[in-house]
Amino acid sequence: MAEGATLTFGDADGYAAGFGDARINLTITGAGDFEARLTRLRLNHLELCRCREILPRIAYISLPPERIFLSFPVGTASLVSDGLVLRNGDMVLHGRGESTHQRSHGASQWGLIALSPDQLRTCSKALTGREIAPPPVSRLLHPARADISRFRLLFREACYLAEAGRKLIERPEVARALEQELLHAIINCLTADDIDNNNSKARHHHAAVMRRFEDGLSKRIDQRLKMPALCAEIGVPERSLRMCCAKFLGVSPARYLLLRRLNQARSALRRADPSMATVAEVARNHQFLELGRFAVTYRTTFGESPSVTLQRDP
Repeated sequence: MAEGATLTFGDADGYAAGFGDARINLTITGAGDFEARLTRLRLNHLELCRCREILPRIAYISLPPERIFLSFPVGTASLVSDGLVLRNGDMVLHGRGESTHQRSHGASQWGLIALSPDQLRTCSKALTGREIAPPPVSRLLHPARADISRFRLLFREACYLAEAGRKLIERPEVARALEQELLHAIINCLTADDIDNNNSKARHHHAAVMRRFEDGLSKRIDQRLKMPALCAEIGVPERSLRMCCAKFLGVSPARYLLLRRLNQARSALRRADPSMATVAEVARNHQFLELGRFAVTYRTTFGESPSVTLQRDP
């Protein structure tokens, strides 16, 4: 039976956990209170997510290899996926088990669809006469206007039915018909030519550098870290890492590390008991040894002082 639901979130950690087996690390880059809305619909062979967020952020998304994933912007706000600007009408077909960086500049909406490799091969063979194989590296596609319009219409209808109280989606015949139409629309979109085919090798190399960078950060995020040492550990010249980070993240490696630690400190402050914890203690635990500088940087980034965050209700 099809299952659908819409959840709202007031914290980035809870929102990231709502994606199931797709692991998402969110780094908020703008001031304000985080709010997000996640609509999920599970059909027999497809799983759909519609994501709505109000703050700019950098997302590091690790996709499980058992399924094929498509991501795409929804609405007029653009996204940047591994350094490529996605506009309304673009799609990314991700490689199996791929890790990808996606960032937004403000409020944004985007979609994520998962399906099995066997379903992709079977459906593409039936509709086009040839199998669409999972790509070794992500493909950026810009389908024909009629194909993407049909897909967007079906995606909106699916999300509408998934909203709480839309009992119609629980009827098997409705779910089957919707899934078949969506599969046909997806296959039609995937037959489009790659937009950035000429640069796919360079993009694949840069994505591998960024994966090693993220792995190195995750191991050392709670330690005092110097960029030359990290670059030596992951085997990347510092100049190359700066270039990749500017393209994929929109910030320098040092700035990204700072933002990651600030986000972790904010999560710790939100979870802490103000009668037991102090701002100084949380700051030290996240490698901020100068409390005054930490408070200024924190307020500049998030629009409130760390003491205000600590006093909020969890």
